[in-house]
Amino acid sequence: MAIAPHNGVMAAPEPMPAVRWYRSVYFRIGFVFVVFVVAVVLAQNAIFGLMMARTAAPAFPGRPPNNLAAILAADVGSALADDPHLDIDTYLRSQYRSARPLFVMLKGGRVASNGAGELSDAVRVSIEAALDGRTFDAANEPRIEGPPSVTAPIQVDGELRGMVILPPMAPPGSPFVRDLTRILSLPGTIVLVIGTTIAAALIFAPARRKLQSLERATERLGSGDLSARAPEVGGDEIARVAHAFNRMAAELTIRSEALRTSDRLRRQMLADVSHELKTPLTAMRGYLETLRMAGVELDIAARDRYLATIERETLRLDRIVQDLLDLARLENDFGALEVRLFSLRRLFEHVVQRHEREAQVRHVDVGLAVPDDADQIVADPERLEQVIENLTANALRHTPSGGSIQLSARVRDAAAVIQVEDSGEGIAPEHLPFVFERFYKVDAARASTSARSGLGLSIAKAIVDRHRGTIEVASAPGRTVFTVSLPQSLDQVAQSLSTNL
Repeated sequence: MAIAPHNGVMAAPEPMPAVRWYRSVYFRIGFVFVVFVVAVVLAQNAIFGLMMARTAAPAFPGRPPNNLAAILAADVGSALADDPHLDIDTYLRSQYRSARPLFVMLKGGRVASNGAGELSDAVRVSIEAALDGRTFDAANEPRIEGPPSVTAPIQVDGELRGMVILPPMAPPGSPFVRDLTRILSLPGTIVLVIGTTIAAALIFAPARRKLQSLERATERLGSGDLSARAPEVGGDEIARVAHAFNRMAAELTIRSEALRTSDRLRRQMLADVSHELKTPLTAMRGYLETLRMAGVELDIAARDRYLATIERETLRLDRIVQDLLDLARLENDFGALEVRLFSLRRLFEHVVQRHEREAQVRHVDVGLAVPDDADQIVADPERLEQVIENLTANALRHTPSGGSIQLSARVRDAAAVIQVEDSGEGIAPEHLPFVFERFYKVDAARASTSARSGLGLSIAKAIVDRHRGTIEVASAPGRTVFTVSLPQSLDQVAQSLSTNL
């Protein structure tokens, strides 16, 4: 949503409303997860219930166990009456194979079944005692585990011949199905639902906390707090997003600081330019107003002196403007450098010849030293001559009568190292970090009378920076050295030679 500025000031973004818990994506994911698990459990219960219903095919469906036992006893007794030598096992398997498990125990201990397995020893002893009419005392009574079995007597012609035994009904199907059915019972379903809820909380709670921290950091950054950072805990996708957010916040901080620095420098430059331009303009205006005053009579010598001063200030003003334009072009990479191979000794000689007269008048010795291996370098000769010219003029201004200035060069680590050394008064340590700044002058008392623009060292640094080089200054009382280092590579030399050939 766009925020319209009010009176030129950007309005602060409105805070987002709090998300209700039932609209939270974490709640929706957890809720869907729990509902899905519950639906799966219910479906499994229905499927296994259907399987168990199909595997159970009891005879005489709907009969109570006691009635069923009585019916089976009467049927077996009728069969024995018809055939005293009846094979009970064969009869039960043929007639009641698909019925629930049942046993028939005849007098004498013989046991038959419909294939359901075997009777337990305790049930066998109890039924055998009942058929023989025996009883047990409390100490010897057999202990029967689980629910009691249902029995019914088999009588043939009024004589007790045996017992039909219906053991407790076990869940039909395989043991695995029975165990799984117990697990998927109602208590098991409740435990499973609680477990899945806890699992959902454990799964989504950490992600929720991380995203909440990221959201708070984002809101702080949006409100202008550039120190806001998100915790980068773990190695998951949320941590990667937090890392990307922190990297973005750090870049925004750097850019904001750069903008503040640029704005501060711009303001300082405007103030310096205004100050530097105001001095010659004030002088020119004062002398012009004096010349135009009707009541003031000036002799020819005074008039010429005033006009010479105005001309000198005009030239100074022109020099300041030209240096500002030159510095702006260099710092903004406007215009390409004309890089080629040239003689550094010859460049030094041009600079020395240009200042030869002034050096003789002030009795300053200007020397140069360029070995053969450092004579041929690759750079823009006109721009580099401008650097040496500014450094030499600066050294000459600060070297007393009888002093010396030395221009030298050498090759070190695939770089051309150029030095301008003077025996002047030196630069105080507190001024060294600022000598390359615009309009910075060590001697403030001479700032208003100096014919220089105060941009010579700034221009020299800008030219060296365009060459991807460095410029440094070291100073002590009686010695100041400016060192320029320009990288020299075989690629540069080859390219320059091919261009000139």
